[in-house]
Amino acid sequence: MYCQFYGLKERPFNVTSDPAFFFSSKKHKEAISHLLYGVSQRKGIILLTGEIGTGKTTICRFFLNQVAKNIKTAFILNPAFSETQLLESIIKDFGIYPKSKSKLDMVWELNNFLLRESTAGNNLVLIVDEAQNLQPNLLEQIRLLSNLETEKDKLLQVILVGQPELNNRINLYDLRQLRQRIMVRYHIGPLDEDEIKSYINHRLEIAGSGGKIKFSNEAIDSISRFSGGIPRLINMICDRALLAGFVAETNHVDFNIIKKCLEELDSYSVRIG
Repeated sequence: MYCQFYGLKERPFNVTSDPAFFFSSKKHKEAISHLLYGVSQRKGIILLTGEIGTGKTTICRFFLNQVAKNIKTAFILNPAFSETQLLESIIKDFGIYPKSKSKLDMVWELNNFLLRESTAGNNLVLIVDEAQNLQPNLLEQIRLLSNLETEKDKLLQVILVGQPELNNRINLYDLRQLRQRIMVRYHIGPLDEDEIKSYINHRLEIAGSGGKIKFSNEAIDSISRFSGGIPRLINMICDRALLAGFVAETNHVDFNIIKKCLEELDSYSVRIG
């Protein structure tokens, strides 16, 4: 609605996980570095956690665009599956189509595929997003898959991505073997307060604002207090602010616009609460 008014090629504050808008904050850079290190050094199981809206899925998608050509990946979203369905989803995402859907046959085909790829110099990575939703039996199945190896290297690197509740799940006594095999961990925190203005301007620039849209310092202070540095919350309030600016026919987002947007959000929360 407002893109034409501002001269934008797309909405800058969508809440979708678009790697084109990846913002290289201190914590996000560290997260990417941990993933690249864990995969390149074939560490087996890597754990990436963060609160809702901190950009975990965006990091994963950006990571997929950064890996070397010899790294092949499977990316599983919202893994609400049975053990057989999870295994089938993994092998299909790797491009394997088994003749049989029995667990034994699928694991056999996956192992042969991993051995062929390893011989060809390739490294296979499985990313499981929203892993806090995995039941213990599914996490144990993933651990068993991560055990597939040659005498020198792990054949499959696993990145478990989820909310902090994932740590509670992994700390269960029955999953102690999985916990012992997690060699790389990183928890993503919110943006630092001094990064929020740069984050907003970065997304505006990617969307094609050309510096025409300005958020006042007072507006950014209000956004910072509301969001606590959580990117998804920043996107939510900034998207509403641009709509309000469009209605007011202004390129300048000031404190009053943000104040009005926050009041509308509070009113909406009360109505649906």
